[in-house]
Amino acid sequence: MKSLARERDLAEIQRRLKSVTTESQRRWGRMSVHQMICHLSDSFLAVTGRRPASMASGPLQRTVIKWTALYVPLRWPPDLPTRPEVDQARGGTAPVDFAADLAQLETLLTLITSDSRCFDGQQHPIFGPMSRSAWLRWAYLHMDHHLRQFGS
Repeated sequence: MKSLARERDLAEIQRRLKSVTTESQRRWGRMSVHQMICHLSDSFLAVTGRRPASMASGPLQRTVIKWTALYVPLRWPPDLPTRPEVDQARGGTAPVDFAADLAQLETLLTLITSDSRCFDGQQHPIFGPMSRSAWLRWAYLHMDHHLRQFGS
């Protein structure tokens, strides 16, 4: 299973992220490529406690849905709902400068993969508490989902 804990999987995501441009076209959903970059940054900020995100978790989300999303070898489907605080059409960060927003995402990617304490005490808004390995699995899958959304 791919995870940002593995060097080669991290390198793959970094390579794919570098291939995204302002001209990248979405294959599904409503976000622009620039909104997607901001969405990924907002998500990392939220799960590391640097940005508030409302909880939408219950026993089903913390068990069956979490296990299915993280460990069943299927790609996440298009058009999954997200929390309003990381939804660029609602409460997420508005895109400003593509290069600067991309650089922020790359910095956050480095943070979550190099600082073993960045997730300490944090809960995923839907999946609840997670181990560091589960966080890095989720981060890989989340980035993979949105990079595929833009053909990368």
